[in-house]
Amino acid sequence: MMMTHNKAEKAGRLAADVRRQFGAEATTRFLRNLPAFHADADVPDHFKELLDRLDKVENDNWRPQ
Repeated sequence: MMMTHNKAEKAGRLAADVRRQFGAEATTRFLRNLPAFHADADVPDHFKELLDRLDKVENDNWRPQ
């Protein structure tokens, strides 16, 4: 199924809007305060290290579009 130019353009704009909103300071501040986005204290050290590595890679590679 082919997407028409207009639908593809709308999808591209929507994707750009979602990326911009997820990168907004207010959104990241809100998400950081949700319990689901915090590691529990009883997480094994190995998993904490992996999560730290993931955070570093995401922060190093993420650029707002």
